[in-house]
Amino acid sequence: MNYKKIHVGSLIEKRVKELKINTNRICTFFKCNKEEVQNIYLSENISVDNLLKWSKLLKYDFFRLYSQHLILYSPPAIVSEDIVCGLIKKTSLPEFRKHLYTREIIDFVLELIESKEKTCQQIIEDYRIPKTTLYKWISKYKEKID
Repeated sequence: MNYKKIHVGSLIEKRVKELKINTNRICTFFKCNKEEVQNIYLSENISVDNLLKWSKLLKYDFFRLYSQHLILYSPPAIVSEDIVCGLIKKTSLPEFRKHLYTREIIDFVLELIESKEKTCQQIIEDYRIPKTTLYKWISKYKEKID
């Protein structure tokens, strides 16, 4: 899975095929016609409301794909400078830990090492994964690399 470029329509279509859901059921659920469903499959992006409905219908968290993208590709927070400059503001929104690595992320990173697309040092620099974390993954999931 390429978390850098997410084409949600094609992923929805793939899940529909996996579950063998009839297009008529989808049309009834969304109160739309078959052409509109086909347009969704071709769409790189869809509204959040529709994505939530698709997630419920297909019993798959499509939002997690975007969370994985944020974990891998968002710029690092420079917390210490922000605290010194007084830029950190309290928020009433829920706060989440950034580095919650799912098995998919671990597999993705280990695949990069195995295929020699990236070195361990490149992964540490590009994705800001702590060195100790990366080496723990390698030792724990060693059969993936060998």
